[in-house]
Amino acid sequence: MIQNKLFIISNEKISKSANNFFCDNLDMKSTPEGLKKNFNIQILGRNSSKARSHKINIEKVTLSKTFFGFLNSIFKSFKEKEAKYLIISISPYTFFACILLAIFKKKSMTYLRSDGYEEYKNILGFIGPIIYHLMFSVVSKTSYLIGCNKEVLRGKKGKIIYPSQLTDKWFLNKSSAELDKIKLLYVGRVKVEKGIFSLLNIIKNFKKDISLSIVGIERDVKKTIKQENVNILEIETSEDKLIELYDNHNIFILPSFTEGHPMVLLESLARSRPVIIFDEISHVVGSKKGIFIAKRNPESLLEKIEYIESNYSKIQEDMKNNDLPLKKDFLEGFQSSILNLN
Repeated sequence: MIQNKLFIISNEKISKSANNFFCDNLDMKSTPEGLKKNFNIQILGRNSSKARSHKINIEKVTLSKTFFGFLNSIFKSFKEKEAKYLIISISPYTFFACILLAIFKKKSMTYLRSDGYEEYKNILGFIGPIIYHLMFSVVSKTSYLIGCNKEVLRGKKGKIIYPSQLTDKWFLNKSSAELDKIKLLYVGRVKVEKGIFSLLNIIKNFKKDISLSIVGIERDVKKTIKQENVNILEIETSEDKLIELYDNHNIFILPSFTEGHPMVLLESLARSRPVIIFDEISHVVGSKKGIFIAKRNPESLLEKIEYIESNYSKIQEDMKNNDLPLKKDFLEGFQSSILNLN
């Protein structure tokens, strides 16, 4: 019988349908599911009136419609005397959750999936990093930090765990890429900070025959994007179909203004598809082969596309040397950190 009680606190909006729970962020599904083998998991999240895509296979999920309801759900959890708490990212909701946990001397760790300073800057402008810094300073003193890379820790003490959704399946039955036409692929959220609208503006006047497929769009956003060279697809929940999407395109593009350790990048490399990013997130390259950095303008992006097109075979050969993190390693690192939390 599992004795370790773990509450996962998230700002993520989760919908409920027929006693099942759904989210849009795949990490919010896969991390709790991966940890439930060793922990008695309960998720404390925010209620979404809008239907979400990924079913969360966790039985105990408590959703709150208001900020005070969210804090009250955390307060009620204190009856579990030996419970531990995992906070996902720093937001106003999780910031006050962290303070509440500290006041009642509860053991918590905070998982930083991306650079909040850059995210808040892109969302709120110059005031964003100031707000995030205040929250980060408090959280780093009251909760043990886990980061997806050393940059997000900003010199604070914490453990680095590289996130991944890669299973053995991602490395099997790879198919050759067709290069008769450049087919770009983007998998991710359609938000300003993810750079997708910037990318759409860059490619709209391309004279070269290039298409872009966007996977992960919400129904209400779909109507706002109308470009002849852009294919719109909703969030894909099937691993097999997602692998097929990577295989049916020849270049993956990640236009984000800020990223910590993007798992979609790893997925593309696992399927031997080169990746283009913009220089704002050049830090994600590391020692990985097959990633190319462009300036955020049409000329530079087109130059990188044409280079990849001309050197595709050599690039794929170099990519065989990549040592990519696996999902099982990610979960083992998390489990070890939680069990050792004092």
